Amino acid sequence: MPADPNGPVTEGSGAPGDTEPLDEALVGAVRRTGASAGGIFLLDETRRLLCLTVACGLPVDVAVSWRRVAVTSPVPIGEAFREDRLVWVGSPEEMARSYPHTAAAMPYRFAFAAVPLAGRNRNWGVLFLVWPANHSGRVSPRERGHFVSLGRRVARVIEDAGGTVVPPDQPRVIPVSAASERRATAAQAAVDCAERLPEGFVALDLQGRITFLTSRAADLLGLDPDRLLGTQPWQSLPWMDQIQVEDHYRAAVISREVVSFPVLRPPANWLDVELHPDSSGISVRITPRSTQAESTRATAAPSVPAASVGRLYQLVHLAAALTEVVGVQDVVDLIAVQILPAFGADSMVLSAADAGRLKITGHYGYDQRTIERLDGLRLDTRLTPAGEALVSGTPSFFADPGELARHYPDAPRISGKQAWAFLPLVSSGRPVGCCILTYQRPHTFTADERAVLTSLAGLIAQALDRARLYDAKHGLAHTLQQALLPRSLPALPGLEVAARYLPAGHGMDIGGDFYDLIRLDEDTAAAVIGDVQGHNVAAAALMGQVRTAVHATAGSRPDEVLARTNRVLADLEPDLLVSCLYAHVDLARRQVSLASAGHVAPLLHHPGRPPTVLDIEPGPLLGVGVDLPYPITTAPMPLGTTLALYTDGLVEIPGSDIDRVAGELAQYLAGEPEPDRLIDDLVHHSWPRGHPTDDIAVLVLRAVEAL
Repeated sequence: MPADPNGPVTEGSGAPGDTEPLDEALVGAVRRTGASAGGIFLLDETRRLLCLTVACGLPVDVAVSWRRVAVTSPVPIGEAFREDRLVWVGSPEEMARSYPHTAAAMPYRFAFAAVPLAGRNRNWGVLFLVWPANHSGRVSPRERGHFVSLGRRVARVIEDAGGTVVPPDQPRVIPVSAASERRATAAQAAVDCAERLPEGFVALDLQGRITFLTSRAADLLGLDPDRLLGTQPWQSLPWMDQIQVEDHYRAAVISREVVSFPVLRPPANWLDVELHPDSSGISVRITPRSTQAESTRATAAPSVPAASVGRLYQLVHLAAALTEVVGVQDVVDLIAVQILPAFGADSMVLSAADAGRLKITGHYGYDQRTIERLDGLRLDTRLTPAGEALVSGTPSFFADPGELARHYPDAPRISGKQAWAFLPLVSSGRPVGCCILTYQRPHTFTADERAVLTSLAGLIAQALDRARLYDAKHGLAHTLQQALLPRSLPALPGLEVAARYLPAGHGMDIGGDFYDLIRLDEDTAAAVIGDVQGHNVAAAALMGQVRTAVHATAGSRPDEVLARTNRVLADLEPDLLVSCLYAHVDLARRQVSLASAGHVAPLLHHPGRPPTVLDIEPGPLLGVGVDLPYPITTAPMPLGTTLALYTDGLVEIPGSDIDRVAGELAQYLAGEPEPDRLIDDLVHHSWPRGHPTDDIAVLVLRAVEAL
């Protein structure tokens, strides 16, 4: 599988500085686990991308395809980093179920582990390991512990280097072993042995390059050995330039299984090819078919120019990824992180059609001055081909500045780029915008590259159209929610308060989490927190109606407040359910009375006593029915007492028990930090890497001396 000619990765190339300890750590991890390949992803300075720094045992093109992974990406590497845990995938079926994007881009048989690089105070990235198809697919608890230990060992290597290892622009690809050197003394005997056999034999390295072939193999392939050595067969032999041949090679390298296939050497010579892989390379056995009857088992397919199999798998992967993007910025990030490297481009501009103009919605690799000059150009502009490409619906490709200047004399001077692809974005027959990919060096666009980019433009157009609609809905919901949440909390003598609302991470709409503190008189207050089912404008609107209903009845007994609010919801018939916790705080009596409508229990700490999750009997969710009871729980609230109310986004962590997480969070109340700092501690404990999967609302109350 050839690497991208515009961005080759060579063995040993990469970031400056002393990389040997990191390389040794990776090779050591691969050898200790019996893996066939592995790599190390490091978090970049933006904390948004995981960049492949070093890999071994992988074809170069695989390293290039996966050199950058967004932290939010739904792939095993991203999940291992986000959730700070080992991710194990034991089979292609499991990969397809759990990570369809990865399965689409790597449709081979292998087992896979992604291990977070957990350091003393931070996560540096991810170590991944790959095992061949003969692996059982199962992993014992002891092996899991070993993998996690290896991740920590790699993290220590990074920290011992002062944490100065910077992800390179291109990953280094290093050999797993030097087995070929150890066998050098027997080389001539092996050559003599192979030359005596009637079949042809070829040796390939893991990048698919021919390192040895017998004279019989050269005869069968029809080319002089000197013209074959050092090349990849599908490069030096036009009749092997087929998607199937490259795919068989990739399958052998990654799965480490024997792969057999026929291939036609024109005009009518059929050859049977067997690939026998191991950790050092591939042994190829070539046998001519002996009879005409055998040769007619397969029908020769017409030879047509085609994109490389790696490029096609990249296209499948990118198409799947584009279906997952949410907002316009997600589209921009995906183009910058995955599409540009896939096609060897360096920078991009994404414009949306707006009132007869091209408004730039995102860019990468351009300075702000250039963007300001290009932003807002009319669709009929003659400054660049962007408008004409969008109006006509026809993409334009310019291999060098001279070619562009013949049609648009001023365009090359705008940015100083050397090659351009102007891709019109048309969705359902409507012009959506224009995507411009640019190159720092002249670039000849092949026919297959133009075809793939044109197809990809249609997918980008659909993704951009959906993203703009999502951003508009998201903005409306966000504005509505912010208008309905309290801008500030009332001051009450004898009570310290703090509150926080945190939206969910990537891929979620604004939700219906809410909180409020209502001052009733000098000595009493009502605290309320709740969560409306759903993540949309309707949820945000219902949240406001619930808050209004609670305000109207605040001061009554907690069970009456929830019962009356429930009747209001019954009249509204919103088809949404609401969890809610209402607390009546009486500072004169030093007590708090609570009632719950299916809400998570609050955390409570009395001075001198262990913190706990308050044992409270919940009633039904609001919206379930009318005239239902809501039991009241009363607890003392002496000076120094801390009460923390929160929504379930704080404790519902994938793979964790809610009760255990709540118990761990309660311990943070014992240190009696300031309420604002306590909220920071609670959120960081549950989501140390950020990106919560649901909205979070937290309201903290502390009884203090009244001034």
